[in-house]
Amino acid sequence: MLRDITLGQYYPTDSVLHRLDPRVKLLGTIVFLLSLFLFQNFTGYIIATVFLVSMILLSRVPFSFMVRGLKAVVILLAITVLINLFATPGIPLVSFWKFTITKEGIRSAAFMMLRLIYLIIGSSIMTLTTTPKNLTDGMEKSLSPLSKIKVPVHEIAMMMSIALSFIPILLEETDKIMKAQMARGADFESGNLFKRIKNMVPLLVPLFISAFRRANDLALAMEARCYQGGNGRTKMKPLKYHLRDLAAYLILALYLAATIVLPRIPALKL
Repeated sequence: MLRDITLGQYYPTDSVLHRLDPRVKLLGTIVFLLSLFLFQNFTGYIIATVFLVSMILLSRVPFSFMVRGLKAVVILLAITVLINLFATPGIPLVSFWKFTITKEGIRSAAFMMLRLIYLIIGSSIMTLTTTPKNLTDGMEKSLSPLSKIKVPVHEIAMMMSIALSFIPILLEETDKIMKAQMARGADFESGNLFKRIKNMVPLLVPLFISAFRRANDLALAMEARCYQGGNGRTKMKPLKYHLRDLAAYLILALYLAATIVLPRIPALKL
C-alpha cells in the first residue's frame, strides 16, 4: 500500500512534459485542478478527460504506474462517494432501510469520484515529470513578485520542495519499520479496518523519530554549508522559456477557453 503512493516521486524518462519549463507545469496543474471545481455537467468532464489523457500520453509515464496512487486513497474515495450518494436530496430512485438513492445523488457521487481521481492523477503528473530542484526553481520564479511585499518566497519554495522530496524517503522508512515489526510478530493485515488502523499506531513513534532525525541532519548539513537563503544567490541553470513552453501556454489557454465556453452551450449540456 505504501509503495502505491506516487505523489512526490519523479519518473525519469525523456518526454515533452519532462522538458517543459516547471513554471508552465505549475500553472497548468493549478488551472486543471481549479477547472475540476467549475464543471457542473458531464461536458466539462469530457473536456478534462481528453486533456488529462493527452498529458498522460505526452508524459510517457506508464499508466499503470500513475494510477497506483489511487490505491492509497481508495477508502477515502469510497467514503466520499457513499456520502454523496446517500446524503444528497432529490428525486428518489431506490430506497432500502434508512437509505435513499436519488437521481441527484448519483450525479453528485459520479462528479465527486471523477474530481478526486483527476485531482490525484493531475497532481501526480506534475511531480512525476519534474525533479524537486526544478520544482523549487519554478515555484520560486513564479512567486517572485510576492518578494516585493516581504513574502519569503525562496523559503516557501524550499520547504515545499523538501516536503515533496521527503515523501518517498518516509514511505521507504515506514516500509522498513513495518517489515522489522512483522518479523517480530506484529500483524498489520488481519482483522477489520479499525483493527488495522489500531495496529498501525506502533509505527508512529519510530517513524516520527526517524523524520525528526532526518530533518535535524538536513538542517545541520545546510548550516555547515553556510546556507543563507535565496538573497543574492545565483543559479547554475537559470530557467528560460523555449518555443515549446510558449506552445504549452497556448494549449493551456485553449483548454481554459474550452472549459468556460463549451459547457455553457445548451446543446452540449449533459
